[in-house]
Parts: sequence; structure tokens; C-alpha cells
Amino acid sequence: MTNRLTTAQSTVAIRRWGAPAIVTLAAAAALTALTAAPPADAAAKQARPAPPTEATAPRDAGEPIMAIVSIKSQQVTIYDADGWILRAPVSTGITGRETPAGVFSIVEKDKDHHSNLYDDASMPNMQRITWSGIALHGGPLPGHAASHGCVRMPYGFAEKLFDKTPIGMRVIIAPNDAEPVEFSDPALFVPKAEAFAAAPARAETLAHEAAEAAKMADEAKSAAAVAARATAALTASLRKLEWLKSRAAAELAFAEKVLAAAQTNQARAEDLRQKAAAKAAELGTQLDTAKADVKSKLDAAAAAQDAAAAAREAAPLTASLRKLEWLKTRADAELASAEKVLAAAKTNQTKAEDLKQKATAKAAELGTQLDTAKADAKSKLDAAAAAQNAAKAAEAKRADAAKAAREAKLALEPVSIFISRSAQRLYVRRGFEVGFDVPITIRNSDKPIGTHVFTAVARTDGGLRWTAVTIDSADDAKAALDRISIPQDVLDRIAPTALPRSSLVISDEPLNRETNYRTEFVVVLNNQPQGGLAMRKRPDDVRVAGSGLDDFFGSFHWGNSDSQYASSRQRGGQNYYQRQW
Repeated sequence: MTNRLTTAQSTVAIRRWGAPAIVTLAAAAALTALTAAPPADAAAKQARPAPPTEATAPRDAGEPIMAIVSIKSQQVTIYDADGWILRAPVSTGITGRETPAGVFSIVEKDKDHHSNLYDDASMPNMQRITWSGIALHGGPLPGHAASHGCVRMPYGFAEKLFDKTPIGMRVIIAPNDAEPVEFSDPALFVPKAEAFAAAPARAETLAHEAAEAAKMADEAKSAAAVAARATAALTASLRKLEWLKSRAAAELAFAEKVLAAAQTNQARAEDLRQKAAAKAAELGTQLDTAKADVKSKLDAAAAAQDAAAAAREAAPLTASLRKLEWLKTRADAELASAEKVLAAAKTNQTKAEDLKQKATAKAAELGTQLDTAKADAKSKLDAAAAAQNAAKAAEAKRADAAKAAREAKLALEPVSIFISRSAQRLYVRRGFEVGFDVPITIRNSDKPIGTHVFTAVARTDGGLRWTAVTIDSADDAKAALDRISIPQDVLDRIAPTALPRSSLVISDEPLNRETNYRTEFVVVLNNQPQGGLAMRKRPDDVRVAGSGLDDFFGSFHWGNSDSQYASSRQRGGQNYYQRQW
């Protein structure tokens, strides 16, 4: 600004002096230039910027809040709440394997890491920023981009930095030079002193309630298990009795069918015997009558002493008697058979009646046993059912208390908001913990907004002190923020307990596929080469964001079990912040 002002003043003065003075001054300036100009190679060296060197701020450093890597200057700068604290040269990715520009965070640290992509190459003091393999680490620095996508730092600097940075620290990779500048705007969330002060006690209280609810749920579950075991044998006994009762009922039904059949058979046999007896009696009468007639005629023929006539008279009568005798014999046999059938039918009916009586008695006895067992078991079964219902209610209470305790605990951690112009959505996380997302309206949504990172670096009497970093300046930070209205219900949920390290990222870009349950928001500039990221496969054990944001992010509450975004939780890793601010 000073140089511009001096030049402007000189131009005005020359205009006032006129043409002769201009000529004189021009000649003098030329003579001065000739006598003072250094050699051409020296001028070229002066024009070339000095290479980056390691530097430490001449003050006591606080905990690092962010690292900014400049691909253009091949330099990394570490910042705390009051400005830069460390600087060092770096070597980023070569052409085709470029280090991706964007917004990242440290997701893992390994003191003695070796690459599983590049021949077990040593990557000392590795600080991973993507799970597909982009990291900060110590390595050789030839003075230009030379890595396969990682950010190499001097070995000593990487070792010194490794012990200072917390998991989750913001890492910004800018295509050009960028630095945080002090920023304030009423649109940024401001914590409420009373909510902030009450948050730890509330978290402690809810954690205690969650522990008590968990204890009660475990006790209720144990009681339900004991009751279930106690009633298991009882239930099995009841089922056996019910089965025996059903089988007895089936046997009784069968006995009744057998008795009904026996009664029918006896009735038929009785009818058959009556008919056979009647037929035998009738034939007996006929035979007796015939015999009497034959006797009288034979006696008359004998008295007449006419043997020939008597023989002729007796011949047909004898044949008729023989036929009647044969019919009588057969009728007697049928009667005897009918009597046998009737006797058998009576026996079968007696057996069937006995079978029915036994089946009836058995069914009645089992029915009585079943009713008695049910009456005896009812209280125990009711108690077991009540214990099961109590266990379910206690488990639901445990889940609600755990959710409330989790949200209260998350309120003690910095909050991150990401707003994507391309997705027209606002996403919320606390640390690596997935939060919620909501649609948002961006004014002039067809116009690029750039990529800006607003970070709360420290508490103040009025709330929070903020910085802004712009790495893709389609719009300046102030103009970008002015185009967005964060929904009040979102602010009401996150602003009262907002902490230092809380951040707001605004970008044209969507969430990158590297965003998952073990990262903060990952935003990559698609207008910059990212070969080092594109060449890498995402790890199989990490669920990542798909192309559809609605498939990845849940609805408007923490821990929505119906969405992948909400069900993606931290699994066995470190907490987002190793220290409590």
C-alpha cells in the first residue's frame, strides 16, 4: 500500500513540472539505473522467492489448532489460537499423483509407519489425513514436489510435530498460499455462558443416570432370565399335558367311533339273527306239516295193501321232505352263524364301551391335571411375563438415558458444521461422531461460493474468537457467509455449548467419499488435480459416503438408526480430542 501511494504522488508531481523537467528526470533516472543495476543473473536470483525454511515463532506456543499446507510454496505452517507457531518446507505429490487440495483432519498417528502401497517405505511420524493413505510424515525434501500424494516434512520437524498435534486437528491443503485471518460476524454461533457453565454438570448427571439405568436394565434382564429359566420346565410340562390332553381327546373320539360302529354291527347282527330264526322256525313248521302229510298218505297206502300205489304216492312226498329238511338244515346253520355274529357284535360293543369309558376317564383326568397345572403356573407365568416386560422397559430407559448422556457428553466437544452448495445441505458433527443433516437455502445457489474454513480459536468474554481461511476464493469469506442462513433450530442445538476448535466449513464441493465414521468432514477441491487421492483405493473396512448424500446422512437428530450416517459411529478408535478445552 505504501509503494502504491508513493508512486501516485510522484506521478502528480511530474505532471506539475512539465516536459523539460520530465526529460531531465528521465535522463537522471536512466543514469542512476545504469550505475546501480546489478548483473542480470543477480537480478534473476533476487526475483526468485527464497525457499521455505524451518522456523519457530518467538513466543510460547499453545496447542496446535490447524495446519495449512501450501502446494504452491511447498510449505506447512502450524497455527495455535494466536497465530503461527511452526513452519517448515514440505514436498507434496508429483504430477499425476498430486496431493489433493481441500479440508482434512488428522485421523490416525503412527510413530513408525511403513507404507503398504509403496514397497514398505518408511513413513516416520505419520499423521494420516485420509484412510486411503494421504498423510503427513517425515521424508526427504528435494526442494520440489516429489511424493506419491503425501506431504513430506523434514524428519526432525515431523518428529517434533508428532508429539504436539491432537487427533482431529484440522489440516488444510491449499493450492496457493493461505493463512487464517481474524474474523467476526453475528452469523457465527455464540455460546451461552449459562449453558456452557451447566454443560459439564449436566453431562455428569446424565452419565450417572445412564449408568444407573444400565444397572437397572442389567438387573431387570437378569431377573427376567431367572424367571424364564424357572418357568421353562413349567412351560414344557404344560405343553406335554396339553399334548397328552389332545391325544386323549383323539382317543376318546376314536373310541366313540368304534362304539358307534359296534352298536351298528350289533343291530345288524340282531336283525340277521331274527330273520334267520324266523326262517328256521318257518321251515321247521313246514317240515313237520309235510312229515305228517307224508305219514298219513303212506299209512293209507299201506292199509290198502297196494304197494305200487303207495310207492308212487310216497316218491314226490319223500323228495319234498328231503328238500325241506335241507332248507331247514341250512336255515339252522344261518341261524347259528347269525347268533355267532351277534355274540361277536355284543363282545365288540362291550369292548368299545370299555374303550370309551377308559378314554373318557383318561381325557377327564388329563383335563383336570391340565387345568390344575395352568392354575398353578398362572402366577409364575404372569410373574415371568411381568419380568420380561420390566426388562424391555428398563432396556428402553437405558437406551434413552444413554442417548441423552451421549448427547450431553458430545456437547462438551467442539462442533463442526459443513455446508455444501452443490448438495444444498448442512451437516453437523461433533468430533468424529456423526450428528445430523438438514437442507439449507443458499442465496444465488447457481453462483460459486468458494471454500472457506471458519474456526473458533479461543473463548472471549463475548463468546468465541474466530479466524477464517479461504482456499478457493470464488467468493470472499464474508460474502460467502452472508449468502447462508443457518436454521435457528440448528443454532439452538449447537451454539449454546460451542467450544474453541468448533468450525464452520462452507464449500461448493460435496462431501468427499473419504468422509466416514472415522473422520471429520473431508472436502476436496475438484478444480485442482488430486491424482494422489484418485490412485488410492479406499480401505475395505471403512464405510464411506456414496454418491447420494441422502443415502449416507441421516435425519435431523443425533444417532438416527435408520441411516448410514447416523449408524456410523466411532469403533474402537481414539476420541476426537485427546484433551478437554
